[in-house]
Amino acid sequence: MAVLKMCKINICAMKKDRKKILELLQLKGCLEVHEEVKEDKVFEKVNTATQISLYERQAALTDNALEILEAYIPEEKSMLSSLEGKKVISSDDYYEIVNKRNEINGLVNDIIEQKKSMDEKESGKQKCLDEIQALQPWLELDVPMNFQGTKNTGFMVGVISGSYTEQDLIRKIESLKEFPKSLYMQIVSADKYQTYVTVSYMKHDLEQVEKALRQLDFSKPPIMVHHIPTASVTKREDRIKEYNLDIENIKAQMERETDYRFEFKKIRDYYKTRADKYKVVGKLLQSKHTFFVTGYMPEKQVEALKEELEIKFNVAIDVEQPTEKEDVPVLLTNGKVQGAVEGVVTSFGFPNKMEIDPTAITAFFYYFLFGIMLSDAAYGFLMFIGCFIVLKKFPNMEETMAKTLRMFMYCGISTLLWGILFGGYFGDAITVIGKTFFGVNIGIPALWFEPIKQPMKMLIYCLCFGIVHLFTGLGIKGYMMLKQKDVMSFVCDVVLWYVFLIGLILMLIPTSIFASLAGNTIVFPAWLSMLSKIMTIGGMVGILLMAGRRAKNPVKRLLLGAYSLYDTTSWLSDLLSYSRLLALGLATGVIAQVINTMAAMMGKSIVGVIFFIVVFLIGHTFNMAINLLGAYVHTNRLQFVEFFGKFYEGGGREFKPFKADTKYVKVKEN
Repeated sequence: MAVLKMCKINICAMKKDRKKILELLQLKGCLEVHEEVKEDKVFEKVNTATQISLYERQAALTDNALEILEAYIPEEKSMLSSLEGKKVISSDDYYEIVNKRNEINGLVNDIIEQKKSMDEKESGKQKCLDEIQALQPWLELDVPMNFQGTKNTGFMVGVISGSYTEQDLIRKIESLKEFPKSLYMQIVSADKYQTYVTVSYMKHDLEQVEKALRQLDFSKPPIMVHHIPTASVTKREDRIKEYNLDIENIKAQMERETDYRFEFKKIRDYYKTRADKYKVVGKLLQSKHTFFVTGYMPEKQVEALKEELEIKFNVAIDVEQPTEKEDVPVLLTNGKVQGAVEGVVTSFGFPNKMEIDPTAITAFFYYFLFGIMLSDAAYGFLMFIGCFIVLKKFPNMEETMAKTLRMFMYCGISTLLWGILFGGYFGDAITVIGKTFFGVNIGIPALWFEPIKQPMKMLIYCLCFGIVHLFTGLGIKGYMMLKQKDVMSFVCDVVLWYVFLIGLILMLIPTSIFASLAGNTIVFPAWLSMLSKIMTIGGMVGILLMAGRRAKNPVKRLLLGAYSLYDTTSWLSDLLSYSRLLALGLATGVIAQVINTMAAMMGKSIVGVIFFIVVFLIGHTFNMAINLLGAYVHTNRLQFVEFFGKFYEGGGREFKPFKADTKYVKVKEN
C-alpha cells in the first residue's frame, strides 16, 4: 500500500518543439501540468480559446454524426460489448488520421445534413398523416371544402359539438329563437363528440345565419382544402410515398458511410486530444522562442521522461521536491488484489499528505466481511468463475471496470471459503435433493459450525471481528501519529483508549450478560479481574485528564475529557453495527433453504423435477442477486462509517495527468 512520491518538474524548451513535446507528454500521460500565474514582459500566456473552441466543435460534430449513424444504422454489438474496452491502435495510426481529416470532416457534415433533410422529410410526412386524419370525417363531401356557394347562395363546412342525426339537427335548429328560413344543414359524418356538417343559405341572410351558428356552437374545421377531400387524401398519400422513398435513399447513403464509422471515432478522439492540448498550451508561460512546462509527476518516472526528452529535444529540465505548503496531487499504487478495492477508498476520498494509503488493509477486511455476509460456497464459486471468465475474455476493458470485477472475484473467493466453513451450498440444496429424489440423507458438513443452528455463537464472533476491525483502525491512527512524531497524541488519543476499551471488554466477559449470549460462564482468576478494573479506571482517568490537554483552563480541560469519554457510546454503536454480519449471513441461508423447500414440494415425479429446476434457478438467482447487493452495500458502510471513522479523513487531490483522454481508442507508443 503506497501513495506514490511526487516530484515537481520544470521543463524549458524551444518553442519550435512545443507541438512534439506536448504530444509526447500527452502520450506518456505521466505529468500533471501546473498552471503558472506569474507573467512578465518576457514570458506570458497565449490565448488559445479560439483553437479550443474549434477542436471541441469538430469533436462535437463528429459525436453528433456517430449518434446519427447509431440511431439509424446501429453497429452490431454483442451483449457484453461494453466490456471490450477501447480499441488499441499505435500512435502512428492515430496521428495518421490527420491526413484524412478534410475527407472525414466532409462526410461528417454530409451525415448531419442528411439528418436535417431526413427530419424535414419526416416532418412533412407527419404533416400529411395529420392532414389525412383531419380529412377523414369529410370523405363523403363531393365539393371542395373551401367552396363558398353561388351568386345568391352561400356555402360553408364546419363542426358542431355533440353527436346528432338529421332529425336531431333539424329539431335543434327549430328550437332556436330566431333562425333564417333559408338555412339548411346537411350532415356529412358524425362521431361520439362532434357532427360534421355543410351549411347552405341565402347570402342576404348571412348575418342571421352567423348568429344561429354561434348558438349551435358551430366552428370551422382545422383544415380547409381546395379539392374534394378524397382527392386531397390521395394527393397526400402520394406525397407520403415520395417522402418514404426519399428517406430510404438517405438511409442507403448513410449505410454506405458506416464504413467510415471507426475513422469517425479516431478523428473525434484526435480533436478532443487537440482541444485538451491547447488547454494546456494556454497555461504555459512562453517567450518569443521558448516555453516552460511545470507540473507534478511520480518520482519513479522522472528519470525515464527526462532522458527521453533530452535525447529527442534541446531542453533544460529541473527536478525539485515539493514544499509542505504545495497542494501535491495523490496517486495510489497497489497490487491487483489490493488495488481492486481502490475504488472503494477513493470514493470516500484520496488520502491527504498526513495520511497513509489504507487500500491494502481495507482490501483484507472488505473481502473478509463480504464473504461472511454472503457466506454460501456455491454463490461464491459462481461469482468467482463468472468474474474470472469475463476478465480473461476482455483483457482490454476499462481499468475501472476491471478493478470492480476483480474486487467481486476476490469477494467470491472469500464467500466460497466462508460457505465451506459454514456448510452452505445453495443453502441446504444437497440435503434436500438427496432426500427428495434419492431417498438418502446426505450433505456436506460445515468445517466450523452452522450459523443458522447457532446464531448466538455467530453473533459473538461477529462482534469479535468488529472489535478487531475497529482496533485496527485505531492502530492505524496511532501509526500515523508516530510517523508524524506526535508521541503525546499517540499515548493520549490511542494508547489510553486501547487500555480503557480492553479493560471494559475484560470486565464484560465474566458477567451474566456475556454468559447469556455465549451460553457459557467464564470465570477469570482474581488477578485478571483486578487487572481489568485497573485498566478500565486507569484508561478512563487518563482520557478524562488528557483528552482536553490543549485547553489551559483546568475546568474546560476536564469538561473536554468528560465529553471525550462520551465517545464510549459511539464505540458501542459502531460495535453493534457488526451484528449486520449475522443478519445478512442468516438471510442468505434462510432464504436459500426456503427456496429449496418450495422447489421440492412437488416430490419425485417428472413434474416435480421440472418444478424443482424452475423454482431452484429462479429462486437462487434472486436470492444471490439481492444478498450480493446487500453484502456490497453493508460492507461499504462498515468501511466508510466504522473503519474509516477511526483514522481516515481523506481530502487529498487526485492526480490528473495530461494525457490522451479518448473515448473510443487507446493509443499506445510504437
